[in-house]
Amino acid sequence: MGSESTEDIEIQLLLEALYQRYHYDFRNYARASIKRRLKQARQQLGFRSFSALQDSLLHDADMLPRLLDYLTVQVSEMFRDPSYYRAIREKVAPILHTYPSLKVWIAGCSSGEELYSMVILFREEGLERRTLFYATDINPQALEAAASGVYALDRIKTFTENHQKSGGKSSLSDYYTAAYGRAVFDKSLRSRVVFSDHSLVTDSVFGEMQLISCRNVMIYFDKAIQDRAIGLFRDSLVRNGFLGLGSKESIRFSSEADSFTDFVREEKIYQRRGT
Repeated sequence: MGSESTEDIEIQLLLEALYQRYHYDFRNYARASIKRRLKQARQQLGFRSFSALQDSLLHDADMLPRLLDYLTVQVSEMFRDPSYYRAIREKVAPILHTYPSLKVWIAGCSSGEELYSMVILFREEGLERRTLFYATDINPQALEAAASGVYALDRIKTFTENHQKSGGKSSLSDYYTAAYGRAVFDKSLRSRVVFSDHSLVTDSVFGEMQLISCRNVMIYFDKAIQDRAIGLFRDSLVRNGFLGLGSKESIRFSSEADSFTDFVREEKIYQRRGT
């Protein structure tokens, strides 16, 4: 048996152990991506094999958050793909104004950049006070980072440029305080946010939402899990509610595609059908 097939068996057993022991299910993530991240974890955590990493994972609970940092993607920026947020601002927000109250789900919120982008946008559009935001991720450490609202100051220039391109109606500096190389976003931005651990792979419907934004998460899933996630979004949206995906994601080939219509096709914003 070749070393490659042995390695694949070890990876499968490691992912199974992670699921059985801690209920984190990465078994149906896109294999090339998960394998690349596991190799990085094994090397940087100092294990000679995936079996050794599995042994540590099973017997040392402190290994779980360290491994999750490699398996969950935490690379983002505020108002990433500004044209997406401009479309939310110009096309979706006017319809959201017709609702007396709103629920918005930021699925896979990572360290919070997308969440704060959406809250700021809703504040600028006069929607924040009627909105409850749900920010979810499978990584508890990422949720802690999101709840802190603290980012390196050298990232703010990009955040500010994106905000302006998205049609921002204020200065981004109105929302944070800079000190000691960090930007701390105002706690008022979190006053209507619920942070929660939630997995698109294993968990169930998350309330009734008018808008769900899940960007650059499903690209790491295989087709079966993509279908499951989109079905979960369908069941979590009110009729005529909105779903926003990442620029490289689509529901076109999903088994759930007929449940949605294109709303802003070029920005991957969909609307759940009314019937």
